Parts: sequence; C-alpha cells; structure tokens
Amino acid sequence: MKISKVGFVVLLLLCIASFSFAQNYFPDIPGSKTLICDLHMHTVFSDGLVWPTVRVDEAAREGLDAIALSDHIEYQPHKGDLPTNHNRPFEVAKQGAREKNILLIKAAEITRDTPPGHYNALYLDDIDLLDTPTFLEVIENANQQKAFVFWNHHAWKGEKRGRWMDVQTTMYTKKWLHGMEVANGGSYYPNAHQWCLEKNLTMLGNSDIHHPSIDYHYTAEKHRTLTLVFAAEQTVESIKEALFAGRTAVWHKNRLIGRAEYLKPLFDRCVTVSKPHYVNRNNIAFFEVANNALIDLELKRIGTSGPASITLPARSTMIARVKLSDDRKAVKLSYTVRDFLIAPEKGLPVEFTISVKEK
Repeated sequence: MKISKVGFVVLLLLCIASFSFAQNYFPDIPGSKTLICDLHMHTVFSDGLVWPTVRVDEAAREGLDAIALSDHIEYQPHKGDLPTNHNRPFEVAKQGAREKNILLIKAAEITRDTPPGHYNALYLDDIDLLDTPTFLEVIENANQQKAFVFWNHHAWKGEKRGRWMDVQTTMYTKKWLHGMEVANGGSYYPNAHQWCLEKNLTMLGNSDIHHPSIDYHYTAEKHRTLTLVFAAEQTVESIKEALFAGRTAVWHKNRLIGRAEYLKPLFDRCVTVSKPHYVNRNNIAFFEVANNALIDLELKRIGTSGPASITLPARSTMIARVKLSDDRKAVKLSYTVRDFLIAPEKGLPVEFTISVKEK
C-alpha cells in the first residue's frame, strides 16, 4: 500500500504521540533507581475534579514513574453524582496505567478532624475495610493489610492543632505510622522534617492535587511537589520496600529534602567537577562544574579555598577557578549545598578535590 506524504506525516505524528513522556529529572544513585512519585492525589470519587484516567494521563505527560489515587474515605462531596465505591478509582485507572507504564498504587486518604488529622494508606487490598468510625481501628485495619501509612500535611490547620499528640505516640509505638509529608503542595513543614529525622519516619512530598494539572514542562521552581523513591527496581513492590526502608527524598520547589545518606550520592551524580583545563602563570586553575539535574544549586564555601559561592542553574555547565599552591598540589574545596536540606535550615556539606596532573 502506497502512503501519501500527508498520510506519512500523520502516521509519524501518531507514532510520536505514542512515545513515553518520561523525563530524566534526577539521575539514579548507586544501587537504586530514582523513581519520581506522587502518592497523594484526588479524583471525582472524593473532592477532586477529574476522572481517574486523567490522573494517569497527567502523570505520563509530566514524566512521573508512580502515582497513588488517594481519594478521601469519609469526605465525598460528589456523592450525589457518584455512589460510594472506594475501590473504583484504582479499577478505572489501572488499565491506562499499564499501557502508559505508570506504576499505580492502590491507596486512600483517612480523613478525620485535625487532630488527629489526615493519613494516607498505600498498598491496600480492600479500601472498604477502612470505612469504620473509630480512628485507631481504621489505622489498625490498614496495617493489617500491610499498608504503608503516612501523616499528611500535619500543620495545614496550624502547628498547634497539628502537634504530635498521644494518638500519634500510640500509632508510632505500635509501628502503625511509617512516614510523614515533609511537603504538601506549596507548603514545607520543618517540624515534620525534624520528626522524621528523630523518629526514623520516611519523608514524603506530594501534590495533593485536586484540580486538573496543566504542567507540561517542569522547571527548577515550577513543578508539582513529588517524592523521589530510591528503589531497587521500577516496580510497585520495590517502591513499597524502599518506602518502608526510608529511601526517599522530597522535591519541593527549588530544593531537595532528605537524609544525607541519600542526598549525598544523589548530589554526586547530579554535579560533576572536571579536572582543570587551564592553569595560568599565577597558578589559577580553571575547571568546569556541571549540574545535570532539574534544580538550581547554590553552594556556599565553608572552607578557605575556592569561590565564596557557586551558583549552578539547572542543566548547565559553568567555569570556576581556584588558586593552587606553589607546588601545585591538590586543593580541597568545602561547600554547603543550600538547596539540599538534610535538616531544617541545614544544607548538605560536600567536598571537591581539584588536582593538576604533573607534566
């Protein structure tokens, strides 16, 4: 069959449209894949404004690897139009997720007054079993399904109402609480960040999106809040293992938030420092510093050598310079990465060694 020029162009466009929209926002770290996840979002089955399949389409378009449709169990303002069917959003979305290579996690949001607050349960078998009036019974039922449970936006009604109370201590002691949202939408919660560090809870950041997403192209500053999961494989099961192990970081605005043990190898893969390409007569060495991640980085010197600050825009390479000693030995540069938060208001410390090969 002969295809006309117009027909060939149409066919080509259809083929292009079927390609994956996967984006390499951040590199993998040694031993793990860096998976981009949004584990808190809503559809018309609770108070969201889109059908479940739309959430899958948005995730594919924006280059996400995994999502969880976590509709409210107790809050369903569209109940007059859609009957209560807690398990239905997952069923509606799962075929499209398979076709678009989006990992879909079955989830729900346990929605109670604050305190005790809102909690997401991931990896549920039957959401109907969580539709009970007693709060701790709901949390226990989720754990009996081996769910991963995290506390959402704890301070959304203020730090006082979102404070750590006896009910959280009970959940924590019984190992029913596994993580917290350090960031939700546009908000960052430093108390949640600190509690995760102190109590060894997993850090998460999610969009909590209700409206349609119109983000086609992410920038360092403009993107949905997301969780980076460092998983052994790109599977739903591997994400679960990594979540329970705490191997995550949070991408919120122009910063990454997490434990140093994961942010340091991620930084090392994001930023590369080349050997000097030129040394002038004053022993000034010129070298390249590249940032291949989608985040602008600001480095502040904490040592005595090198520029006082280095600014690395996302996906860029810059020329830096440093004064070598007279014998041209290696120079160690020490900096704090202000955009990699390892604790509230504490950046990641990093070191570079600049050396020149002997002639």
